[in-house]
Amino acid sequence: MLTLRRATRVLQVLNTTQKCEQSFHRWLGPTLRELKRRKDSQGPEKPAHRKTFLEWNYDTEIYAFSKRLGEEFNNDLLQQALTERSYIIREEERQKNVGIEQPTLNLSDNKELVSKGSDFIDDIVKRYLRTVLPRLPEEGIIGIHKHLTSIQTLSHVSFHIGTSDLILCADFPVEKLTLSNVLKSIIAALIESSGNSRAALFVRDFIITQLADKDLHQFWEPDEPIKLLSEILARDGIQSPEPRLIGCSGKNTILACFRVGLYTPDDKQMIGLGFGETVDIAHEMAARDSLRKLFGTSDNILLPFNLKLDQLCASSARNLSVTEWSQKTIPAHPSHFELRQAKEICSN
Repeated sequence: MLTLRRATRVLQVLNTTQKCEQSFHRWLGPTLRELKRRKDSQGPEKPAHRKTFLEWNYDTEIYAFSKRLGEEFNNDLLQQALTERSYIIREEERQKNVGIEQPTLNLSDNKELVSKGSDFIDDIVKRYLRTVLPRLPEEGIIGIHKHLTSIQTLSHVSFHIGTSDLILCADFPVEKLTLSNVLKSIIAALIESSGNSRAALFVRDFIITQLADKDLHQFWEPDEPIKLLSEILARDGIQSPEPRLIGCSGKNTILACFRVGLYTPDDKQMIGLGFGETVDIAHEMAARDSLRKLFGTSDNILLPFNLKLDQLCASSARNLSVTEWSQKTIPAHPSHFELRQAKEICSN
C-alpha cells in the first residue's frame, strides 16, 4: 500500500511539472537573461533621494524624525537646521532659469546654527572628559576630544540617526562634511527648543557614547614614556624606577617575549609591567603601564554614560598639563562622589 501511494505521488508531481513547463513560452528564459545582461552592463543604479518617491511628504518626515529622537523641536528651527546654503543657491538659480528675476524663498540656511552647535559640543565633550578622567593630562583630553568632534565621528552619528534623507543640499549622496554640520545645527536647534539640559543629554547619548568599547590610549600616547615617568616621579620626590627582567620565553627565536617590571628604589614596589619582543620594548611598555595607572586610564576603565549637565565640572576647569603633572598638585575633583555613584549604577 505504501509503495502504491508513493508511486501515485510521484506521478502527480511529474504531471504538475509538465503543466508548469507548458505554461511558459520558450522565449521567456532567453528574454529575462538578456534583460539582466543589459541591466548589468549599465552598472549599479545611482542612489535616488527620498524626495523623488511619490509618497514623500517633507513635513511629515521632519515630524517623524523628531519623534524618533524623542525630542521636542521647533519645526521652523529644525527645518532651518536641515537646510544648507547650497540648496538655497540652487533653487534661486532654478527660478532665474524659468524667468523669475528676483526669486524669493522662505528658507534660512543653517550657518549660524552650525557655529552655535559646534561650540556647545566642544564645551560638553571637554567638561565630560575632565569630569570622568580628572587625572588624565590636558593633552589626553584634547586628543579624545579631537576624535569625538572629528568630521568622521559626527558624520557617522548624523547618518545613523537618519539625516541623510532629510538634508536639503545640492549634493547627493550627502558629503561627510555636510552630515557633520547638520548634526551640529540640529543640536543648536535643540538648545533653542528645549534648553541646554536636553541638548547636553543628546550630546552624551549620541556623541560621547562613541567611546564605548574604544581604547582611549589610541587617541593619545605620550612620547618618550620612560623619560616622562622619571620626570613625574621626580616632581613627587621619587627616584627613577628600576627596570628588572622578571621573565622571558622563546629567547633567540622569532616568538621571543620578554617581561619587564618597574620598581621604586625605596620601597621596592612594582609600579609597572610590560611585555615585548625585546627588552627595550618591554621596558617602554612597562613605563606606559605605569603612566596609565597614574593617569587613571587602565585597560579596565569603565566610563559612566549617565551623567547629566549639572554633574559635569565647570567649563573653566582644566586638567593639568603633562609638563606640570604631579600627584601632589592634582586638585580634589568636586564630583568624585557623584562619579562613584554613577560607576556603581553602571556596574550593577
